Amino acid sequence: MLSALTEDRSMTSIARENNISINTVQRVLGNCSHRFIDSYEYLPAHLAFDEFKGVDRQLHFICLDGDNHQVVQILRTRYKKTLLKYFGRFSPQARANVKTVTMDLNFYYQDIVRACFPNAQIVIDRFHMIQMLTRSFNSLRVQVMKTFDKRSRQYQLFKSPWKLYLKKFDELEKVHPHYNWHYKDCLTQAQVVTEGINTSTTLENSYNLMQSFIQAVETGNTHELKLLINCQDQIGTLMHKTLLTFKHNLKAVLNGAKLPYSNGCLEGFNRKLNLSIRKKVDKNIVMFLSTFIL
Repeated sequence: MLSALTEDRSMTSIARENNISINTVQRVLGNCSHRFIDSYEYLPAHLAFDEFKGVDRQLHFICLDGDNHQVVQILRTRYKKTLLKYFGRFSPQARANVKTVTMDLNFYYQDIVRACFPNAQIVIDRFHMIQMLTRSFNSLRVQVMKTFDKRSRQYQLFKSPWKLYLKKFDELEKVHPHYNWHYKDCLTQAQVVTEGINTSTTLENSYNLMQSFIQAVETGNTHELKLLINCQDQIGTLMHKTLLTFKHNLKAVLNGAKLPYSNGCLEGFNRKLNLSIRKKVDKNIVMFLSTFIL
């Protein structure tokens, strides 16, 4: 692992732990040694925190520069004490330079920011927020679907075209109907979704809230977002809990909508890692080299 090269350990132990040769360790260290001379006098103004699954499906911590998407650090664990120790090494001036930290709703990441970065705003990743709300709606869709007989039209309207319910309504086909043998009718995508959500007031309210929430986040409409988070309509239980989570983190959630920073840059890391694994490159070597392919 990359972080192992920053520790006082032998190359033999690093090679053995990562199931790679000593020559590989030496080659990577020789080519990239300049990356391991840590300067604790500087940190980028905008950071992005996340984790990813590495060797043996263990979760590793990754920190990126939110502006140029370069890796700041990869740590072998994401434990709170590990992160506090790492960022605590930086000078007060370096930590004061950090203006935003983007993350998902991992609560101890927020503790790290408050403890280490006195001038930083916490930004909840907008894609993570949308994902949470979409999942809560989909859970309700399944719940409502199961109240109907499997042979019924209503059940089939929820079952086979389920992905339509998760798309933006504006993107649904509204002109050209298609025949579906599951519910034995010729309907447009918009008609399918409309008929489906009309079977339950709770489902309809939840769907409308989800659609409005996505639009508010994407347009940076924080006023509308605040109204939606405080919504009093009858909605699904899981969606209600999700909104409560947003309410408890309101400032950071609104920052996610109004500021241009997100964790989208971290998707490139996981995509390249998974692509290498699909190509049957040794996963340990991929993990070892992951910092240098971004």
